[in-house]
Amino acid sequence: MSAATTEPSTDLQDELEGTGGGARPSTGSSIFAVRDLGLPLTVAVVLAALYFYIQDRELDNIEVNLLNVDTLIRFTIEHIYLSFTIAVLVILIAVPLGVLVTRPRTKRVAPLVLAFANFGQAAPSLGLIALVGLFYTGFWPVVAVITAYAILSVLRNTIAGLQQVDRGVLDAAKGMGMSPAAVLLRVELPLAVPIIGAGARTALILAVATVPLGSFLGAGGLGQNLFAAIKTDRAVGILGIAVIIACLALLLDWFAGILQRWATPRGIR
Repeated sequence: MSAATTEPSTDLQDELEGTGGGARPSTGSSIFAVRDLGLPLTVAVVLAALYFYIQDRELDNIEVNLLNVDTLIRFTIEHIYLSFTIAVLVILIAVPLGVLVTRPRTKRVAPLVLAFANFGQAAPSLGLIALVGLFYTGFWPVVAVITAYAILSVLRNTIAGLQQVDRGVLDAAKGMGMSPAAVLLRVELPLAVPIIGAGARTALILAVATVPLGSFLGAGGLGQNLFAAIKTDRAVGILGIAVIIACLALLLDWFAGILQRWATPRGIR
């Protein structure tokens, strides 16, 4: 009888620690591997090729100003700050909402929460920015608009991640005497990290791609130079800044993937 009552505890420990029988080492992948260097090296080659291409072109004064290295670095930092602020806010809002709609006592609010998130993504981002711009401009209005636009992917993935956790693992956790909060924080959320992380990476890419629109409201970022190049019909400027934004999106997604792997329990990496 006592052996049967301790078995769920062993199973739960195996699930969370990534061991097959308590004594074997985890077979989970490491956080960082040599193959992970492939993408940043590829981006470095692309940016180097872009640099030499631009250096080989005859640029007028407008293009020289648009592609000034110091200016591009400053705007790139602004772009990253905007994107990460949006991604963090999306996670802080969407994950608790996803937990809320998957709890038995509060799942009745799921249609309302999903309707709110669907509206945020269904509304055209440029239209929302233009509407908000009638009343507010600057950093936070743009952050609020793009956060509402990107929240759906993390919310959906949080719900899916929590719902896919094996019921046997949850029963084992409850059998060990864990409270509902402990089960959520120590079992459900850690096991749902891969799916939630995928949604967060999608939200981050959406933010990087949409942040340039915020330049219309004076939020900063690479959109200022990109749209200036478009308005003045400077093809080299458009190409250069567009490539930089694309490379930035790839690098931030790569970095977020490393963070996701770090936050994932070793046994399920």
